[in-house]
Amino acid sequence: MIQVRYFASLREALGRSSESVDPPPSVTTVASLRDHLAARGEPWNALGTARNLRAAVNQDMVGMEAPVAAGDEVAFFPPVTGG
Repeated sequence: MIQVRYFASLREALGRSSESVDPPPSVTTVASLRDHLAARGEPWNALGTARNLRAAVNQDMVGMEAPVAAGDEVAFFPPVTGG
């Protein structure tokens, strides 16, 4: 299982802040996890269409090609603006 956390507008769009996911063996990177989740359709496709989506694995900011494995915590952050 991978613990997935959602922040900001993603949390609002999905109506949840986290979930446990048991992805297929083909999910080995943050990008493939994102694609797996987005394939669920609405509202999950927000993960696949978010521009500049950021991610963390086990609380370390990583790129989309970072590896993921069972037991990891993966967090997705949409781009945020402030001022």
